[in-house]
Amino acid sequence: MTLKKTEKGQYTEEVLRHFLDGIYRKYHHRSFVHPDPLEFLYSYEDIRDREIVGLIASSLAYGRVTQILKSVDSILSLMGPSPYDYIMNTDIMHLKERLSFFKHRFTPGEEIACLLSSAREMIASRGSLNAAFLEGYDDHHPSILYAMLAFSEKINRLASNSCCSLMPSHEGKSAFKRLNLFLRWMVRSDEIDPGGWEGIPASRLLVPLDIHMSRMSAMLGLTSRKQSDLKTVLEVTESLKQIDKNDPIRYDFALTRIGINRIEEDLRPGS
Repeated sequence: MTLKKTEKGQYTEEVLRHFLDGIYRKYHHRSFVHPDPLEFLYSYEDIRDREIVGLIASSLAYGRVTQILKSVDSILSLMGPSPYDYIMNTDIMHLKERLSFFKHRFTPGEEIACLLSSAREMIASRGSLNAAFLEGYDDHHPSILYAMLAFSEKINRLASNSCCSLMPSHEGKSAFKRLNLFLRWMVRSDEIDPGGWEGIPASRLLVPLDIHMSRMSAMLGLTSRKQSDLKTVLEVTESLKQIDKNDPIRYDFALTRIGINRIEEDLRPGS
């Protein structure tokens, strides 16, 4: 599929919508998921388990995908059939002991233990990670970013800032890629994203900006920025809202498949 530019060198909304809908129909299918940490969530019907698995899988979603899958699998193997039951009945010292072997790039097992301990405290006090996130969410805020910052800050505070490689700091200019990925998995519900969270409309989500999405966004003119930072996330999301205001990041999975499967040349817009 090839996009043609207008005389001014830009893509019209109609042309972009046609293109994006086309790749969505082609690639937004579960057969294209593997290899992706998202696939771990499909094994958990109970949302109490799924949100914990999603937190683990998204937090470790950096580096080579083969290592990501291996790392996530090694943690879930320890937790048995119900990650919820496991963390709710395991104290942090035992978690640290059981995860002492773990290392994912620059994330040691101790950080995973602290993340899970924070999750347990949030669930114990609010009933679920969903409810804990909603504490900082307000429909009247211009962006879900406020709730994301509150959620991240709460986890870091409960972990005594021992989740530094897993949860972004509100002080930086992070693109919040992994947290946005987690929210996409938990909020959207279709063949790809299993969903389960309530109270957050898909229209408020922000794009999880990885290298593939960044490249495709620039190629399609969804952003003029070259940095993969928060400003670019907001700009790309706003551009996608012009195509689908109710579910702007529904195109995220299909666009990233193009990069992951190395088929950019087949879809590169023409001039």
